[in-house]
Amino acid sequence: MASFFASKTALPKLFLALCLLQMASATRRLAELVQDQSPPMTYHNGPLLSGKISVNLIWYGRFKPSQRTIVSDFVTSLSSDPSLAQASPSVSHWWKTVDKYYHLSSSKRRTPSLTISLGKQVLDESYSLGKSLTNKHLIELASRGEQRNAINVVLTSSDVAVEGFCMSRCGSHDSAVGSVKVKGRSSRFAYIWVGNSETQCPGQCAWPFHQPQYGPQSPPLVAPNGDVGVDGMVINLAGLLAGTATNPFSNGYYQGEAGASLEAASACTGIYGNGAYPGYAGNLLVDEATGASYNAHGVNRRKYLVPALYDPSTSSCSTLV
Repeated sequence: MASFFASKTALPKLFLALCLLQMASATRRLAELVQDQSPPMTYHNGPLLSGKISVNLIWYGRFKPSQRTIVSDFVTSLSSDPSLAQASPSVSHWWKTVDKYYHLSSSKRRTPSLTISLGKQVLDESYSLGKSLTNKHLIELASRGEQRNAINVVLTSSDVAVEGFCMSRCGSHDSAVGSVKVKGRSSRFAYIWVGNSETQCPGQCAWPFHQPQYGPQSPPLVAPNGDVGVDGMVINLAGLLAGTATNPFSNGYYQGEAGASLEAASACTGIYGNGAYPGYAGNLLVDEATGASYNAHGVNRRKYLVPALYDPSTSSCSTLV
């Protein structure tokens, strides 16, 4: 009886295991096929950000000093300054894929290169606009930073609700009319917003450091800086910085239709390393001491997870590892 029961249960389990293996293999092949057939990133004749650009950080709500340092070190790591030592693979090398957009032979105009550096940091720990923000509030906050030769980044704490947050977005980038006039005319400045999703929707906005809310389920990875919410913010900020540089005013580089477009990072959503497929971030580096997963080194011995970027020279998603 025992052997008969075992044989009746073992065969279906073996069959199920083979089916799951085949499905996983098919998923990987499908992901590879999708990546290989990525449509080109089209240039829409608008300006790209160029020259020396400062990234100003506007902290809204309460963040620990250690959390602010994780983000500011990441922005500093984007610089290719040789005096800022970074092990390989590095954040600065990841950013070089963005540089390729500035040197495409198909561009109708030659765009000067872009140099990113950390600018000023503004703290608003008193929630001066409340704890429920609209898009207008984000523009008001972004306006507190420099409006020329800058990207103003608004970062909201985990207890702040933002219009569309967790429902349709984890962050966003746009431009707004500034108060500074250039040659007597109003000019626009670029800004980014990223929210800390730790308590609101980590399964959506902090994956793969949290169990995904939807889709294929896989164990969460250990965050490289020990902060699921802020390490997730870095992923989103990284992608939005790439999109802001190459499509700052909605007429630069993007795929698809305006208003529903895919940019340098969003065209490669969910890919962080080679072999990635839905529910699996890819083959990443692992810190032997902490077990944390990462794919890029930064300044001050930081480790980060950065998203794949669409490489315009190969028309495919490019990863560091």
